[in-house]
Amino acid sequence: MMREFRVDQLDHVELFVPDRHEAAAWYGRTLGLSIAAEYQHWAADPAGPLMLATARAGTKLALFVGEPKGHRPTAGFHLVAFRVSAAGFDAFLAHVRDNPVFGEGGEELRELAVRDHGAARSVYFRDPYGHRLEVTTYDPSPADVHGRDEGGV
Repeated sequence: MMREFRVDQLDHVELFVPDRHEAAAWYGRTLGLSIAAEYQHWAADPAGPLMLATARAGTKLALFVGEPKGHRPTAGFHLVAFRVSAAGFDAFLAHVRDNPVFGEGGEELRELAVRDHGAARSVYFRDPYGHRLEVTTYDPSPADVHGRDEGGV
């Protein structure tokens, strides 16, 4: 009997950027992604991708040279979300203070508004090329785990 087909995971998302290595440096500083050495030879072709990966290489970005999304509302994908632990989420909020991201209008942001979705918390921002990004956690916040401080210290 044949099992129902299912994909294993999201492998990669393709992004168009003016300079692949400049974009790779931003994604490295901001999200901790690194160039996937095993696929680096693909970038030798000017039309090929420069592959970036998470530390566990579970999710990748494929950077191609081309016109980025910019501020065109319907160009490209809508958003790419990166999942982190609760500690990673808090670390990212602190990290953007020294490694800014960008807002809807292209303005530099060093503080992000957290959106509480009940079962998840997320922050939304853009890369320097206008691509919409999200960092999200499904882990409870430390306040949820330890109880909220209702009356001060």
